[in-house]
Amino acid sequence: MKKYIAEFIGTCVLVTFGCGSAFAANTVATDNGAAAPLAFTQLLIAFAFGLSIVAMAYSIGNVSGCHVNPAVSFAMLLTGKLGGKDFVGYVIAQVLGGLAGAGLLAIFFGTNKGLGTNGYGEASALGTTAPVAFLVETVLTFVFVLLILGVTSKAEFSNVAGLIIGLTLAFVHILGIPFTGTSVNPARSLGPAILDGGLALQQVWLFILAPLVGAAIAAGVYAALIAPATESK
Repeated sequence: MKKYIAEFIGTCVLVTFGCGSAFAANTVATDNGAAAPLAFTQLLIAFAFGLSIVAMAYSIGNVSGCHVNPAVSFAMLLTGKLGGKDFVGYVIAQVLGGLAGAGLLAIFFGTNKGLGTNGYGEASALGTTAPVAFLVETVLTFVFVLLILGVTSKAEFSNVAGLIIGLTLAFVHILGIPFTGTSVNPARSLGPAILDGGLALQQVWLFILAPLVGAAIAAGVYAALIAPATESK
């Protein structure tokens, strides 16, 4: 139960600070006519997500591993690093944590609309089509999850793993934000979408399915290439 509580807290923090920063930045830019350069705003949002992971990795990482992402837990399940029972418990805790984080944002900002939701088409800054959005989310999740599988498999990286993972999350956000707002995390997308409803909820299927596909591909590549090399040393 401690592991599940840790995953709940971690996902709640990720959504609160990551999605909250995205919502606040976009609101300020809209109300004040691009108050900051777009690239600078995207960097701020990207690092808000990344630093949230860093903070949680060094606080709850020794309890649950700080997955705070069903896609990460799915990859861990596929590679035998997580059991089926824990996988179910982790995902439930992560989804509830995402909802709690979105709930806090609704209280903070006095609205349940927006809240850093993901989207494509008219909900995308670039007007990204659904197929392209699916590909973007799959590729970004693949890169992110493959890094996690690799860095957590090496004991010599244990002290810096949280920092590396957080920076990689910021890294994939920098590219993905204009396309979809960057999900790579079903729980991060589902919580705000449920509270928002409407278009965000209609499109959330993509931000659940694509990250899971990307995670499965990452797990396959890890099992075929990285795990054998690690075990041989």
